[in-house]
Amino acid sequence: MRLLSKTVQCAAKQRDWSRRHFWGWLNAVFNNVYHTVNVCWSLFRVDYERIKAVGPDRAAAEWLLRCGAKVRFQGFDRWHHDYNGLPTGPLGRYKIQAIDATESCIMYRGFDHLDGLTHLEEIKFNKCIYIEDTCLEKLSSIENLQESLYMLEVVSCGNVTDKGVIALHRLRNLEYLFLSDLPAIKDKQMTTDRLKTALPRLDIALDLD
Repeated sequence: MRLLSKTVQCAAKQRDWSRRHFWGWLNAVFNNVYHTVNVCWSLFRVDYERIKAVGPDRAAAEWLLRCGAKVRFQGFDRWHHDYNGLPTGPLGRYKIQAIDATESCIMYRGFDHLDGLTHLEEIKFNKCIYIEDTCLEKLSSIENLQESLYMLEVVSCGNVTDKGVIALHRLRNLEYLFLSDLPAIKDKQMTTDRLKTALPRLDIALDLD
């Protein structure tokens, strides 16, 4: 009987330990999910108070780097990819001149960060899984970029269709456009013809076969 009692007590302790271990594991999972959701929300939402506090270029750079993109500031050759390594200085000191969004997670919800950029000349969207027609439509509707942007690359962005590319005709000073590996584009001839009609000076390089 004594042996049976000890066996029962051991089994009960083991069950209590397993239960505590399970609930501890479940709590850790929920905390990780909550943290991930918060991180993702911070990536995609636009913090307008932050834009007011540090200026549009700094706020845009912070968003882009958090999403895995790189930026180059006017007057500098170096690309910045480390959020903690962004330069500091007086408000408005650093102006974004180029964006390399290769393999980043930027998406439409954050594109309002680009509204205040007045010196942005070059953008590369390469292997950006969240870039779609609405992103290019938004980009083309930004008045500052209609004036400043002259080079754009859209490569391996599977959600971009003819509609998104045609929307680029509003970028009136665009001089160079590179389109490659865009399987959702169905009529490249019609699409490029419409762009060339609207933007006669535009040089379009294609690799869509």
